Amino acid sequence: MSMGKRLAAEFLGTFWLVLGGCGSAVLAATFGGDGNPLGIGFLGVALAFGLTVLTGAYAFGHVSGAHFNPAVSIGLWAGGRFPARDLVPYIVAQVLGGLLAGVILLQIASGAPGFAIDGSQAGAFASNGYGALSPGGYSVAAAFLCEVVLTAVFLIVIMGSTHGRAPAGFAPIAIGLALTLIHLISIPVTNTSVNPARSTAVAFFAGSGAVGQLWLFWLAPVLGGLIGGVACKWIGAEPR
Repeated sequence: MSMGKRLAAEFLGTFWLVLGGCGSAVLAATFGGDGNPLGIGFLGVALAFGLTVLTGAYAFGHVSGAHFNPAVSIGLWAGGRFPARDLVPYIVAQVLGGLLAGVILLQIASGAPGFAIDGSQAGAFASNGYGALSPGGYSVAAAFLCEVVLTAVFLIVIMGSTHGRAPAGFAPIAIGLALTLIHLISIPVTNTSVNPARSTAVAFFAGSGAVGQLWLFWLAPVLGGLIGGVACKWIGAEPR
């Protein structure tokens, strides 16, 4: 497959992840106010992120490998599954795809009367944060540890489920369910990143606070991806 087609797949897949996952948080999580039966809430947002990865992996996995996440690309490189020469192009495509989704989501959300983004509120425009910008008020240390560990586990699930001896055709399901579980654990802590492209896609629309904390949502997931990739390689999860 040509590099152009692979990058287009990463762009579109990351676009879908941000539009579907962050879109569910911005547009549907609290629709109608607290207690409204039409709002999808905490569980719904977690499922939305998992479903975007599951459907995106089936749609684009045969083209690009369906990374949709700089930390995944870097982790797969660390695990011996991805060439270093392709890292920068993949990451650029992922970030740009996420940013386009953020722009479109902002345009959709702005169509509602009274819509406004309060950057002082935790989770504003589906942004990630720690301290005052953490949904549960978690410290920077807790947020960093959470993002590192969960991204590492995410890489282990990805590499294990795509191993040559794993059941064929089921990897997207395992990966999507893993991302759902990750969100169920960490939405209260950081509003769940484990993906620098996803964090970047909304931070610049959520105010200076989210932008100022964006460093953590690059550093921690990338470190977690490296740990997960190396760990999976060490335990014998060789490529197909």
